[in-house]
Amino acid sequence: MFFESIKIMLLGMGTVFLFLTIMVYMIKLMSKLILRYFPEAPKVQATVTVPKTQTINENAKIAAILGALQHHHQLEQEGKI
Repeated sequence: MFFESIKIMLLGMGTVFLFLTIMVYMIKLMSKLILRYFPEAPKVQATVTVPKTQTINENAKIAAILGALQHHHQLEQEGKI
């Protein structure tokens, strides 16, 4: 009885191992076939122009951050924090 259970376990593990091995090789084959018949398109370098309003918004954000830092340091020096 014990050896039959070991035999069934090994048969099941062997079946799973065989299935996974076949699946790995089929995926590799499929990948090679897809790349052969449908190659990747060449990448195109796109130039991105930043609108002036965006740079103005960035400058406004930087100014707000610097103002907040200055206010925080001033409160620290006065001992309010």
